[in-house]
Amino acid sequence: MEVFPVIHTNFWDGVLAVPIVVILTQLVKLFTPLPRALIPTAALVIGLVLSIFYSHRQDLIAGIFMGFFYGYAAIGSYAASRNSWCAFKAKQRKKEHFR
Repeated sequence: MEVFPVIHTNFWDGVLAVPIVVILTQLVKLFTPLPRALIPTAALVIGLVLSIFYSHRQDLIAGIFMGFFYGYAAIGSYAASRNSWCAFKAKQRKKEHFR
């Protein structure tokens, strides 16, 4: 009996799933009155649903594991991108202030 699931990653897992979760989360944020504090939870739920019911429907344990990966990777990617953008804009404003 295997303790850990055997998970075969492919192009979908590595390149497409996380951006799709980010896009769907942004659509949820745009079209629903969901509080900002619950947006990461929405990303996690979207990642789990996408993984369990689409990409890993043959194996529930693998679907749950990869769903958490999709959700948390989307949350981290969005947060890192937003922080980088905000830092860039702050640096630009500081440069313009001293001209």
